[in-house]
Amino acid sequence: MERKILHVDVNNAFLSWTAVYMLKNGYSIDIRKIPSIIGGDEERRSGIVLAKSPIAKKFGIVTGEPIYFAKKKCNKLEVFPVNFEIFNKYSNDLFNLLSQYTDKIERFSIDECFLDLTHYLNGKKLIDVAYEINRRIEEELKFTVNVGVSSNKLLAKMASDFEKPNKVHTLYEYEIEDKMWPLPVSELFMIGRKTVPKLYNLGIRTIGDLAKIDKDFLVKRFGKFGTMMWNYANGIDESEVIEKVDDPKSIGNSVTLPTDVTNLEEIEKIIVALSEQVSFRLRKHNLIAKTVNVQLRTKDFKDYSHQKPLKFPTSSTKEIIQTAKEILFEMYKKEPIRLVGVRVDNLENKDEIQLSFFNNNEKQDKIDDVLDNIKNKYGYNSVTRAGKLDVENIVKGKEKKMKD
Repeated sequence: MERKILHVDVNNAFLSWTAVYMLKNGYSIDIRKIPSIIGGDEERRSGIVLAKSPIAKKFGIVTGEPIYFAKKKCNKLEVFPVNFEIFNKYSNDLFNLLSQYTDKIERFSIDECFLDLTHYLNGKKLIDVAYEINRRIEEELKFTVNVGVSSNKLLAKMASDFEKPNKVHTLYEYEIEDKMWPLPVSELFMIGRKTVPKLYNLGIRTIGDLAKIDKDFLVKRFGKFGTMMWNYANGIDESEVIEKVDDPKSIGNSVTLPTDVTNLEEIEKIIVALSEQVSFRLRKHNLIAKTVNVQLRTKDFKDYSHQKPLKFPTSSTKEIIQTAKEILFEMYKKEPIRLVGVRVDNLENKDEIQLSFFNNNEKQDKIDDVLDNIKNKYGYNSVTRAGKLDVENIVKGKEKKMKD
């Protein structure tokens, strides 16, 4: 089966995250729209440019140069300090949003992640999910990302480095010759500054040149690194997305609707679908939840979020659906809804706590286990609830009448 991989890369992360934080805390100017930089302490050796706004770039300011010289290029340059507390906060916000799409997610650096959605698309197309992620991050987190779409990590990462900012790009095997081979060899992932002159001396200037050269020749010159370079130039990468190891503190899924929904019955069906996904992921991590949270966002971007404790800690699909429905009925104000979300909190490892004797749900647990096994073997959408059959049509903005 062809893998479904995304690479999500934040555009100008340090400056963007600082801008978002400042705007949320009363600063009236978006520093992304003025000559600005993020820099270290000017009084110390760390006084260099770490990130720059697009306008600052037009003045010739480059990352890594001393702030002193940057100010010489632009006397109106605004300098803002490094704040890793802010950076970590928004990096975690990004990770938590992406975790709604798959458990196979690798935090490659503070501002980029790989996602393996091979078994998590739930009937959607990978390109549609990429655009959804791109849109949601801008709407909900207020910064932008590039999303690379492909069948392996290397090509997804290369794709995310194409035209910026706020873009979605594909790079599949059949697109390599047109999209990747004409690029300078220096733009190939893992090719460092010291290697580029050596390749130039061999007449290798583009990625295509590297791909077409004899592999054995490269191995003799560069050893194992030669094999890797040749493989990467030809789009070959078998590495896996290394998923997070730690148990999540919460598990949630949400969906942004293409058209506003006002019908309570349709919202209820979406709640059922999301609750089923959340409980499936809970059981996959061998976790149980104590609390269910439902989020609704109106067409005017007004958020409502209500939570309710479960009767007992559980990962039961039936119990989570029932509680989520109860919350929905209590909180819905008949406003047009554009986003629906379900999240479970206060998670604990199932093997580490004593379940209440009131939780006598062995029959339901067996049903969930059977369904999970089928989904793990044949794909998530291989079996579903009758009430969830037309959720895809609701999400896609189509109308479909259910007949009894």
